[in-house]
Amino acid sequence: MSEDKSLSVGEVAKRAGVNVSTLHFYEQKGLIESRRNAGNQRRYDRGVLRRIAIIRIAQRAGISLALIKTHLDSLPKKRITVEEWRVLSAEWQAMLTDRIQTLTALRDEMESCIGCGCLSLDDCPLRNPDDIYAAQGAGAQLLSLPEAPDS
Repeated sequence: MSEDKSLSVGEVAKRAGVNVSTLHFYEQKGLIESRRNAGNQRRYDRGVLRRIAIIRIAQRAGISLALIKTHLDSLPKKRITVEEWRVLSAEWQAMLTDRIQTLTALRDEMESCIGCGCLSLDDCPLRNPDDIYAAQGAGAQLLSLPEAPDS
């Protein structure tokens, strides 16, 4: 007879450093899964601890649960290897680098203008005379353009 090495919901919560309600939420979102034992109690394979760690790392980095799920769905349910983590983290690193560059550009632009000119009355008439960017759509049009037009 083999020994059941699965974990209870309380054990997983304690070892992963999350609330039981967080585990239920992750399960509801399809990020982790459990099974029921003969007593109808949730049981988790030990590999769930690594999946939860990955979820928490990704959440701290601002990655959406939908994207986390998409990536986790491409990995084995029971155990994620070091190589699989390397591939996944490389994809996320590239995405985070892009996000950092965008946020840095936004930070650097905020003192003079948010991009559409609406936050800088001194700068608006020079960068967006006669509201020419309104024809290009809503939002901060200058943030996506290489340069504002000369006027």
